[in-house]
Amino acid sequence: QVQLVESGGGLVQVGGSLRLSCEASGSITSINRMGWYRQAPGKQREPVARITRGGSTEYVDSLKGRFTISRDNAKNAIYLQMNSLKPEDTAVYYCNAVTTAATYWGQGTQVTVSS
Repeated sequence: QVQLVESGGGLVQVGGSLRLSCEASGSITSINRMGWYRQAPGKQREPVARITRGGSTEYVDSLKGRFTISRDNAKNAIYLQMNSLKPEDTAVYYCNAVTTAATYWGQGTQVTVSS
């Protein structure tokens, strides 16, 4: 079992920045990769970025250059630095962790970008 807790969401103005955090606990050594997804009101959950155990990263093309995923192995955490935020970035942001047996999700953190 893996438990995930996100933090760092909030209300920010257009053009601002936020840094989301996701701390993992439990069966940490079973995690192959972790990532961020988001779900806007009335829309399906969509991927944002992910990072493997080895540190390789992947991003949704439309977010490259504005969002950066990183990790701190000592803290069993990943982060999502979001810059130049736009109203369309408003969503609940979820952290996930993928093992060979299952995929785990955090409870989500709300990001609201106001114009």
